[in-house]
Amino acid sequence: MTAYFAPTRDMQFVINELANLDAVAALPAFAEQDVGPDLTEAVLEEAAKLAAEVLAPLNKSGDTQGASIGPDGVIPADGFTAAYQQFVEGGWNGLGCSTEYGGQGLPELVNIATQEMWNAANMSFALCPMLNGGAIEAIRHAGSPEQKALFLPKMVSGEWTGTMNLTESQAGSDLSAVRSRAVPEGDHYRIYGQKIFITWGEHNMTENTIHLVLARTPDAPEGVKGISLFIVPKFMVNADGSLGARNDVHAVSIEHKLGIHASPTCVMAFGDQEGAIGYLVGEENKGLAYMFVMMNEARFKVGVQGLAIGERAYQAAREYAKDRVQGRPVGTKSGDRVAIIHHPDVRRMLMTMKAQNEAMRALAYVVAAHLDQARHHPDAAQRKIHQARVDLLIPVVKGWSTELGIEIASLGVQVYGGMGFVEETGACQHLRDSRITTIYEGTTGIQAADLAGRKLSMDKGATMRALIADITATAEDLGQAVGDDMTAIRDGLRDGVQALAMATDWMLSCSDPRATMAVSVDYMMLTGYVCGGWQMARAARVAQTRLASGQDPLFHEAKLLTARFYAEHILPKAGALLRSIQNGGTSIMALSEEQF
Repeated sequence: MTAYFAPTRDMQFVINELANLDAVAALPAFAEQDVGPDLTEAVLEEAAKLAAEVLAPLNKSGDTQGASIGPDGVIPADGFTAAYQQFVEGGWNGLGCSTEYGGQGLPELVNIATQEMWNAANMSFALCPMLNGGAIEAIRHAGSPEQKALFLPKMVSGEWTGTMNLTESQAGSDLSAVRSRAVPEGDHYRIYGQKIFITWGEHNMTENTIHLVLARTPDAPEGVKGISLFIVPKFMVNADGSLGARNDVHAVSIEHKLGIHASPTCVMAFGDQEGAIGYLVGEENKGLAYMFVMMNEARFKVGVQGLAIGERAYQAAREYAKDRVQGRPVGTKSGDRVAIIHHPDVRRMLMTMKAQNEAMRALAYVVAAHLDQARHHPDAAQRKIHQARVDLLIPVVKGWSTELGIEIASLGVQVYGGMGFVEETGACQHLRDSRITTIYEGTTGIQAADLAGRKLSMDKGATMRALIADITATAEDLGQAVGDDMTAIRDGLRDGVQALAMATDWMLSCSDPRATMAVSVDYMMLTGYVCGGWQMARAARVAQTRLASGQDPLFHEAKLLTARFYAEHILPKAGALLRSIQNGGTSIMALSEEQF
């Protein structure tokens, strides 16, 4: 299993040059944190040490051993509990959380870089704090002052973890079919039902787990309008914050999965005996709206998982390609054999991995900066503008990045050749782990439907057209640049954004919802490729300026040439996707059920 080293140089470049750390640091919310390049560099370097020295070494062993379940509950893989305690003691769990509840209050722009590191080093481990972060956000958004005071400080510190309990055997993505019951009883409810696919739903790494559970009250209307959200602690919490009796909630089994073996995916039973005690969050029948706060948080982080697993797979493939000697250079019939990194097709694969990782990182971090502006800008109108951009792009970050993560992990196996198909090299694990990312927290199809069916049409395309205008402005700005590299990048971006504009016109003008849904994944992927190309073009512009003044030529030349590769070999996919979109859904929907 290869080592992992966080790409802190590229992370800092994106944070400072593309995501505009200075603008985020200037927000009043961060006035006391002294957020700037020096602090960011220090945070990233310390996080990189934890990722490389503590989490990454457990990735392979955790995959091999997996989590297990016994009479006393779920037992994490060896080393995970100690690693989690070190993670918590370092204050990493509360890095981006409000200081009001004991967090460090740093921007999401900084936090997202550490999220990439945790997931690249050990995705199974990272899922636990990731879900906790979503639960924190949901309670912070919709919980009562008493609930916030009682639960958030220890969830923010990481002393307790949180979960999200949505799915039931008959209600997968269709949450309108949720059947779990919540029966009123004094100042609380009794929860009855079973939830499946609950990530880190049970473990002994912390003294308590706070479950957020969707259920129906007795008089609730049918469908999504009748769902409420409840806090159901594993152990009851007394008014002074001390723990009481065990609640009636238990893991009855864990799933045997393709990947993320060290992350226990639990079947959770609520109320097998007297009923699990739960506390209503917000108002009855508004639970789905509250849970979507948590889901959006999770969807963004899962998109970053796609980037993270792509980065880990790339690093492994790159090092193997430098080390594996096989064959002579093309056109040479004699002489020494060379490492496979010298062969053109291996270069093609490595460049595809590298370029798409850098594009995903840039887009995700820029969205994180918009999140900071949406949450903390003093001007309400500006907050609204940034939130609209976030809402538009989160399904793209989630759907596009996770699809690319699988592609990149698969290319990693291919670079290894036959050894990639052998578990000992670790390439298999990256591919197996990545496969879940396009499924949980909303499949690729759900993200595409959200983009094409809701986000695009809710303002008649205004937010998307504003995005297209920004991309077009960047392409026009590149017209002032000189050199073959910048010309290729400019031409590629112009073609790409034109494809996105034409696809958007088609989607908005189509009156058949089945047709738009049939090509919605193509539209989402097109958007992702073009937005990635946009960020790579912006990066190239900065790199060219830095090269002109002699700054870090090795890094900046690589950035410029990688952006050119993206423009010449990745962005052309936008044109093909446009043609697919314009062909509509006729052939997609043509066969009868019997003809399949």
